[in-house]
Amino acid sequence: MNTYHLESRMIHEGTVRSQFGETSEAMFLTQGYVYESMEQAEARFKGEVPGFLYSRYGNPTVDMFEKRFAALEGAECAHATASGMAAVAAALMGLCKAGDHLVSSRTLFGSCGYIVSELLPRFGVETTLVDGTNLEEWRAAVRPNTKCFFMETPGNPTTEIIDIAAVAKIAHAVGAKLVVDSAMATPVLQKPLALGADCVIYSATKHVDGQGRCLGGIVLASKEFIDTHVRTIIRHTGGSLSPFNAWVLLKGLETMHIRVERQTATAGTIAHMLVAHPQVTRIFYPGHPSHPQYAIAQQQMSGGGTVLAFEIEGGKPASFKLGNALKLIKISNNFGDAKSIITHPATTTHHRYTPEARAQMGVSDGLLRFSAGLEHADDLMADLEQGLKAAR
Repeated sequence: MNTYHLESRMIHEGTVRSQFGETSEAMFLTQGYVYESMEQAEARFKGEVPGFLYSRYGNPTVDMFEKRFAALEGAECAHATASGMAAVAAALMGLCKAGDHLVSSRTLFGSCGYIVSELLPRFGVETTLVDGTNLEEWRAAVRPNTKCFFMETPGNPTTEIIDIAAVAKIAHAVGAKLVVDSAMATPVLQKPLALGADCVIYSATKHVDGQGRCLGGIVLASKEFIDTHVRTIIRHTGGSLSPFNAWVLLKGLETMHIRVERQTATAGTIAHMLVAHPQVTRIFYPGHPSHPQYAIAQQQMSGGGTVLAFEIEGGKPASFKLGNALKLIKISNNFGDAKSIITHPATTTHHRYTPEARAQMGVSDGLLRFSAGLEHADDLMADLEQGLKAAR
């Protein structure tokens, strides 16, 4: 289907119909598969003939989701996981072994930070955190045993933008692989593989589902990368995507382009409002010229994204007053949902970090992360305005 536009492919790519010719994708809720003979079972397990073995290894509904997402990203291969964090863990732990070294950007979602700074070192993988926007720090962190570079861009929650192409060159010059978590950008707005990344990860829980229903994740790369570093570890550790969740996510892919475009437009409108507000001391939105990495965002993203962060006077007490006064915008630690969401990162998604580590990332007690939904922008601005008044 590669002659069609992506919007068309997200509705039809990878579809396999049963003998009943269903319009919607079929949901194959099965654990195992029946073989016509012992010989056929042996041949499948040996890889001599194609076919499914066990739904922890692969499933027809999950396979449709993987093929459709790979087409969206422009990837050769994809492997779906039970959640976005399962995808991060599989990619990094599948790529690194004891004695290897990993370099990561410092601005990370709390669970990503745990994997990089606590879990991997427990298994003998050395890690170094750097300012992702400083290319000299990436270069200086390289060691003879450096195996992997890892980054979030945009970074959660301050929307830090890292030059993917430049960091990829540094990684490849020393024989390392670059893994990018691009969940906040979505594949609609950013294509890390096209910019030189070796692997890209998404939490499908966010914009792909986009309606708060289920968890899911996906790892995308070359077939060699997936077969060598990802597929086996997921098969044997069990972080597989369920067929039901795969079906829900398939339906989400059909409308993701429309939702992301609308939510991005709304986020841009909200950003312009907040930049001019006297109570807002800082705003972080890649689509606004005030963003520190605005020029890079313009080069590697086709839009500013659906998420922004802003800092208000008064620290945690004022932030809590603002959140508690909101009527339309919901308090939740998710993003990419059809409902607009706000959270206080210092006490939720990034509470595991020390105050010093949060300060290095720009996560102050007055910082709030806002995820634009599908409500009318005027209603959202009115809700934020009355929240800001309550916070004075």
